[in-house]
Amino acid sequence: MFFAGGGTGGHLYPGLAIARALKQIRPDVEPFFIGARRGIERDILPTTEFPHALLDLHPLYRSQFWNNWKTARGAAGAWRQLSNLAKDRPPAVVVGTGGYASGLALAFAAAHRIPYALQEQNSYPGLTMRLFSRWAREVYLGYPEASRYLKKARPASLIDTGNPIEPPPSTRPSREAARRAWGLPDVGGRVLLVFGGSQGARAINAAVAQWLRSGARPRDLYVIWATGKGTYDEFVSLATDGVVVRPYISPMREAYGAADLAIARAGAMSTAELCAWGIPPLLVPLPTAAADHQSVNARTLAAAGAAIYIPQRDFTASRLGSTLDELLGDPSELDRLRRGTAARARPNAAREIAGRIAAMLNSDR
Repeated sequence: MFFAGGGTGGHLYPGLAIARALKQIRPDVEPFFIGARRGIERDILPTTEFPHALLDLHPLYRSQFWNNWKTARGAAGAWRQLSNLAKDRPPAVVVGTGGYASGLALAFAAAHRIPYALQEQNSYPGLTMRLFSRWAREVYLGYPEASRYLKKARPASLIDTGNPIEPPPSTRPSREAARRAWGLPDVGGRVLLVFGGSQGARAINAAVAQWLRSGARPRDLYVIWATGKGTYDEFVSLATDGVVVRPYISPMREAYGAADLAIARAGAMSTAELCAWGIPPLLVPLPTAAADHQSVNARTLAAAGAAIYIPQRDFTASRLGSTLDELLGDPSELDRLRRGTAARARPNAAREIAGRIAAMLNSDR
């Protein structure tokens, strides 16, 4: 079967999580990944256990429409490659996880009457998902609120599964052990986790740095801060006994295990992981994300009582300090936010989606 999606990690990693869960349920299934030569998948897929093909796929150039000849030329060549791949290994099902890297494979599936399913990560679906959802066998929603934008799809095909992530371990590390791993006190106070993805987030880093330099950090609030590799040297001098600064954190298990609250972007996978671990977040969405989907994610979670939403333009050291003071000064409010976050948790989404795809494969035998 084909998995198609990429361009960004937010579209690639869900497919990998589903494929691995599917292999556990159906070891006979052979996932094959379709991606773009210019997306993150060109670096990630060669390091995985899955066979794959990277095609000359391009997005729609909306602001530079004269470059769309590249999109058309790449699509024509990629269609021929897909035809050859399908002859060698006819796919029983195609799973699309979004992004421009998935559009052509889904069009190929629709044209050849190959059943396909979609996994939409965000609360506001991307163009590819909105286009192909009407013919999908099933659409697995990371946010149930996405269904309002998929009105042409069959209602029964829209399944609220949550986003496929690596779930927390069944036996979680103790808070004390996780804190010790970061050199922080076993008990007392709270731990704030700050991260903005592998590249960090300059706006978040700048506000956190100013807040720390101002001396506004309470003595019993400890910080684990992933700055991103590119800006680590700029901020590492702010590390103290109560502030741990790292360029990047991977895996995140011990950081999540230690954290009482977090500051993060509002990408679909990050928010899914925070909810799965029950960590209340202050979400500062990336304003330049496609269709501003991160802001929609943040507003959606805030409306559900599962996050605090702060637009990047408003995320200053003073706003950060006042928000933290309010939360830490009112334990009942922090507990309310934690309950809201936990209510959105879908830690077993990958296995649930894999089970539904396995049932689809069985029904088409």
